Amino acid sequence: MSNTPNPVYEKLMKCYESFRSQIDFQPEVALILGSGLGDFANDIRVTATLDYHDIEGFPVSTVPGHAGRFIFGYVGDVPVVCMQGRVHYYEGYPMTDVVLPTRLMKLMGAKALFLTNAAGGIKQGTKPGSLMLLNGQIACFVPSPLIGPNIDELGTRFPDMSQIYDLEFQKIARKAAASLDIDLMEGVYLQLTGPQYESPQEIAMCRTLGADAVGMSTACEAIAARHMGMRVIGISCITNLAAGISPQPLCHAEVQEAADMVAPQFKKLVAATIQGIAKTL
Repeated sequence: MSNTPNPVYEKLMKCYESFRSQIDFQPEVALILGSGLGDFANDIRVTATLDYHDIEGFPVSTVPGHAGRFIFGYVGDVPVVCMQGRVHYYEGYPMTDVVLPTRLMKLMGAKALFLTNAAGGIKQGTKPGSLMLLNGQIACFVPSPLIGPNIDELGTRFPDMSQIYDLEFQKIARKAAASLDIDLMEGVYLQLTGPQYESPQEIAMCRTLGADAVGMSTACEAIAARHMGMRVIGISCITNLAAGISPQPLCHAEVQEAADMVAPQFKKLVAATIQGIAKTL
């Protein structure tokens, strides 16, 4: 690696130093809460919070339903850091800023990343309020977060992505869902840039490519996490049927409403899964 300073890495380390100067906490599991799922934070035994505005240089979410702070605390006896609100590529941030929070949580000490999102359902049989365990992803419609000079301190230049979503974590989530009597579908998530919802023709394309759910986040974060050696699990809350599958026009309020409806089940599933995966770290 050349001695030229890498501005992406320097920004990340500035954020890390800013975090360290304010918070003394080492999480094992990092959790990103998607649209409408922010109130999972109420179920965490909170020891500290840190507003994104209070971290030097940190990208701040502009989307309704995304609170914009880190929460530190415990799910059962598992130390977690939880992002209450994420930043999205469609907000105008460079992709390196979109994944900065993921990288920062790894530097904090998290070994596993639990991704959640609100997604449009493509798979036959999905309905608003369905939960889908992610077993794969398609990310080639958004820029890779790894474009640019490789940051050797974070990971290798050409990281393997043959198993992005951890197989052992998937087993744990299935078991947790069964014990809680929660229906858990499985499928492949495809990330598009947004912010417009997809056209029916784009959804037809996604379906042809093998996607079961579509959204505007998550896949880029999973790539950044795997690059750094984190183990990853993802669960989508299917908040609407994707364009061309549903006769209704799509709107953000509908997404919030469906997410709120399924939130109690989703929160139970996330909590049980976190406690299961912590035992394997």
